[in-house]
Amino acid sequence: MIDLYSWTTPNGRKVSILLEELGIEYNVHPIDITADEQFAPSFLAIAPNNRIPAIVDNDANLSMMESGAIMQYLAEKHGRFLSTDLKTRWATIEWLNWQMGGLGPMAGQTHHFVKYNPGKSQYAEDRYQNETRRLYGVLDKRLEKNDFIAGDYSIADMACWPWISRFEWQGIDITEFKNVTRWYTAIANRPAVQKGYQVPKYVSDVPMP
Repeated sequence: MIDLYSWTTPNGRKVSILLEELGIEYNVHPIDITADEQFAPSFLAIAPNNRIPAIVDNDANLSMMESGAIMQYLAEKHGRFLSTDLKTRWATIEWLNWQMGGLGPMAGQTHHFVKYNPGKSQYAEDRYQNETRRLYGVLDKRLEKNDFIAGDYSIADMACWPWISRFEWQGIDITEFKNVTRWYTAIANRPAVQKGYQVPKYVSDVPMP
């Protein structure tokens, strides 16, 4: 049994969507980051970096933090969404790391300056919003000849999709990126994605273009 410690953020939703796609049982432990619950000693024992999500795999007696590592671990353990084909596998890992190192951090800073702190720093707003828009373009180009990021639906898609789902927070018109819009909509309509998006609680319906 997996214990998932999470909140209603893109990073949290990546893992709950994967768990729903895998169809395995898991327990949800909400970590309300707006109430600083991520600093509780019990959570820090699992996730020393005080960030959600984190998991405990009770069957393996293993705890893990960092969403990218969690996704790779779960995909490998269950033999799904991470191909054994060498080229496809490394494309998946490549784009998973692209999200971890680029899309997530840049979009997150855009949320901070554009949505939550507008008017504080025009330089920061422009810097992060423009970089996030550039990354949309990179993804759009990738999806010109691919239904999904690495060819098959994979953890790379599940990692990127929740960040794109906040296109309104980023002040980006997703419809400017036709390939991203097509990809985003196809994933948004998956039942497991609809369910995983609402973990650990309902906040809103899945945003649609």
